Amino acid sequence: MKTDLKVKFLQHILNKKNNEEGFTLIELLVVIIIIGILSAIALPSFLNQANKAKQSEAKTYIGSMNRAQQAYYAENNVFADNDSFAKLGLGINTQTQNYQYKIANGGSGQTTVSNRAQPKESSAPIKAYVGGVGIGTLGDSSEATTVAILCEANQPININNALNGETDATFTGGTTPPECPTDYSLVK
Repeated sequence: MKTDLKVKFLQHILNKKNNEEGFTLIELLVVIIIIGILSAIALPSFLNQANKAKQSEAKTYIGSMNRAQQAYYAENNVFADNDSFAKLGLGINTQTQNYQYKIANGGSGQTTVSNRAQPKESSAPIKAYVGGVGIGTLGDSSEATTVAILCEANQPININNALNGETDATFTGGTTPPECPTDYSLVK
């Protein structure tokens, strides 16, 4: 009888282990729902990172164009215009995959110049950038110097819309620093 009891006990233990394997359907559904909620929260942030990378190109190029304009003015006493873009010596293309770079208001007789980064595709939700360099005085000094500003559009630009990145920074001259155009914010 003892062996019969041992066999039944072992069968009971083995059957119990076979019935308790795996996850229930409800447990799987709960895990899938939690993963769905977390991905819905994180997905917009991940998708926006590609646009931020594209925009960092424009920030870098416009900042470089501003500094090159300041150096060009110091050497030539004139700001470079769009026709003399290559004379800035930056080694950058006027058109990249994401942006078109232009210089507005440069040339002889100009006291200000605007450097523009305009998005090339209307479907791309990336922002335009405007850099400005002008001649002014800082503080109590009476010596003229070049001052620069870098501005970012508040909203992504749509080429077919009125706001297309063809805006210039505002200079009033004197000791007043340059200002960003309407619908643009200062990049610090």
